[in-house]
Amino acid sequence: MLDLLSDPAVWASFLTLTILEIVLGVDNVIFISITAARLPEHQRRRARMLGLTGALVLRILLLFSIAWIVGLTEPFAEIAGWQVSWRDLILLGGGLFLIYKAATEIFEEVEGDSHESTVAAAGFAAVIAQIMLLDLVFSLDSVITAVGIADHLEVMIAAVVVAILVMMAAAEPIAAFVEAHPSTKMLALAFLVMVGMALVADGFHVHVERGFIYAAMVFAGGVEVLNLWRAKRRAAARADAP
Repeated sequence: MLDLLSDPAVWASFLTLTILEIVLGVDNVIFISITAARLPEHQRRRARMLGLTGALVLRILLLFSIAWIVGLTEPFAEIAGWQVSWRDLILLGGGLFLIYKAATEIFEEVEGDSHESTVAAAGFAAVIAQIMLLDLVFSLDSVITAVGIADHLEVMIAAVVVAILVMMAAAEPIAAFVEAHPSTKMLALAFLVMVGMALVADGFHVHVERGFIYAAMVFAGGVEVLNLWRAKRRAAARADAP
């Protein structure tokens, strides 16, 4: 253990992996925040914490099952030239569910019933089940990334724990901001549709660089910040007008 702590390469892989895990976890935090928002207000924080704790437990369990993870990437069938693995099916199912969930949320935001009725209809157990389902997909992606970067199980687990703790600290501010700004929520749902499409593409062995997706998110987020700033300035100008 002391050898690991004194090895600069180990620290470099830990820092790199921690940053990547935090970046990859943005999708998870957005999904958890939006899904938990369907619950009564006093249950939302508990749902977010349970969701992220579940993500942590799943990732650590998957890290302890690296041999099984590697086996998931091995093809077990071939369909018209497409070699199918269990990982492909998990990514396909998770991507399609994410697209369906985000599209449903967008529909309810634009044309659905009132927010109060949709919140009342959401059960705590159902929301947690949806969060855990997507946690599995995001965790699988995260663990495969970890295995490819770090060589030591201790380093992978430490990076995942730190990343989840950062996400837990960020979850509440993100949820509050999204709830306070409806246009930001629509943008976040559009991001989830994009991530779902990337997962489906990965399932069909068409890799979409996550860097392109995150660059689009940052650009669109920057535009949204400018729009919110403009709206705030206009509201202030109207308030100051005689």
